Amino acid sequence: MRASRLISILTILQARGFATAPELAEECAVNLRTIYRDIDAMSEAGIPIYSERGSGGGYRLLDGYRTQLNGLSAKEAEALFMSGLAGAATDMGLGSVMMAAQNKLLSAMPASLREGALEMRSRFYLDAPAWFSQSEQPQYLPMVADAVWEQKRIHIRYQSWKGVKERTLEPLGMVMKGGSWYLVGRVDDMPRTYRISRIQEIAVLDQHFPRPAPFDLAAYWRKSTERLEQGMHGNTATIRLSPRGAKWREAFLSPYVYSEMQLSSELDAEGWCTATIPVGSLPMACAEILRFGGDAEVLEPPELRQKVMEAVANMISIYKI
Repeated sequence: MRASRLISILTILQARGFATAPELAEECAVNLRTIYRDIDAMSEAGIPIYSERGSGGGYRLLDGYRTQLNGLSAKEAEALFMSGLAGAATDMGLGSVMMAAQNKLLSAMPASLREGALEMRSRFYLDAPAWFSQSEQPQYLPMVADAVWEQKRIHIRYQSWKGVKERTLEPLGMVMKGGSWYLVGRVDDMPRTYRISRIQEIAVLDQHFPRPAPFDLAAYWRKSTERLEQGMHGNTATIRLSPRGAKWREAFLSPYVYSEMQLSSELDAEGWCTATIPVGSLPMACAEILRFGGDAEVLEPPELRQKVMEAVANMISIYKI
């Protein structure tokens, strides 16, 4: 495992030219002390790695040093054919480009690797949308993708929750989440998220913009979704669940609520258990509880219990003969 890690460090430095110790530790899934020991061992072995001190310090290879340890292993070659999202590429107008790239890669591979890569493509398929839903096909998706790639500013007319707005922004990246496409665009030096299907009009401007050097799309998206989920579930509720309700909680609750749920192992005389769950607004929390039907009861807070009672009473009045 250490030999593989040393090769990974070497190829990372060769590909990027520079990397900090924390970055190498994260890439190799080890702690900082292990990275420091690995760097010392590589230096003792004659590999020309030198360090740059200071707050922005890290490691570099001596200019001109190259290694030939960048050949693909069988598993790496197979994994490449799992990384391409064929459906997403097609939506962006890049389906034929991806297919051509994969064909070129296949033709350049040794026969021993080619067979495994083809088998990987035939055995695994990514279906991004959730069950009983379809992937969005935004009208302006290809234009947005081109603007992201060309680093050109765009002017959009956008349907937000508060109404129709117009924005001129710098498109930094795109994310596909649950079958929906989102644009991360910078406005007034702040990245913001826009659902591409809500763009009503778009104009790609003949204005290039410099991409912010430290911007990490994946890191931004993770932090953004965490803030959104926490913000939408700022309160907690205590509920009772029947044995059937406890069994079906993963199917009825949203992924975030299910992951944060605290379920008691103690059962009452009827076999019911109590649980604490994060909740947001009263209407959203009520809708989530009603999915359980008669297999859940709200204990706290009183206002949520009252909201569920009112919803049930309304349903009874609708179906009353």
